[in-house]
Amino acid sequence: MKRAFRQVDVFSLVPLLGNPVAVVLNGRGLSGEQMQAVANWTNLSETTFVLPATVAGADYQLRIFTPVAEIPFAGHPTLGSAHAVLEVGTVKLNRGQLVQQCKAGLVTIRAEPDGRLSLKAPPASVEPVSSAERRRLERLLGTAIKSAPAVVDLGPRWLTAEIDRVETVLSLTPDMAGLAAFSRDLGITGANVFAWSNKDVEVRSFAPASGVPEDPVCGSGNAAVAAYLYRAGLRSGYTAHQGRCVRRDGVATIEFEENGVIWLGGHSTTCVAGTITI
Repeated sequence: MKRAFRQVDVFSLVPLLGNPVAVVLNGRGLSGEQMQAVANWTNLSETTFVLPATVAGADYQLRIFTPVAEIPFAGHPTLGSAHAVLEVGTVKLNRGQLVQQCKAGLVTIRAEPDGRLSLKAPPASVEPVSSAERRRLERLLGTAIKSAPAVVDLGPRWLTAEIDRVETVLSLTPDMAGLAAFSRDLGITGANVFAWSNKDVEVRSFAPASGVPEDPVCGSGNAAVAAYLYRAGLRSGYTAHQGRCVRRDGVATIEFEENGVIWLGGHSTTCVAGTITI
């Protein structure tokens, strides 16, 4: 069966510089095994399948797969899939918003005046790790960590750590096999590292245990960094940059509400439009 298909570059208005997500716009009738096979075939960090909503209040349902497993929520697939369903007219905005159903629950997405889409990140828990786990992470990264790392759980579980300088973040060459084993031991998606550069943040996200050694521009990773910083006392929004180490140049925006709600935003652009036969 031929199904409408989009490949959307997320967190960039310029094609080939963001994080691509493959979007199958009609996933009806596909089994989970078939969806996983497609995700393995596209070999992107995530592939999504749009389905009719099954809960009240949702405009559509989204299932999200890495090359090796289904995941409950991810940021750039959420934004890229919303861009795709709006582009083809499957879903229309209601008062400037739409609501996605996924395994993590309902996710509100709003249209910004400048053309960005922003998602309301799922509630996050922030759990510090032990000193032994911190030392293990430092060995795997090959650098010291500036402040106490923590596991941020918002569906995906990211071990998140601040590094002293952007130059250090950009020069990291982690032990990927060791990091994959560490991720399995801790039951985490992967590791985020970040550093400040004036009022902006540079981020890298490593998830080798999930089949993604380095995510070019990671939505859930950036939301995890935002939750970590909010827990540390940050209340002002900021801009995050990611992807330069893998020849990308993604830009994500973070805004905080007074109650700790995080809005993660970015531009998207469609790079491939057609059909896929499944």
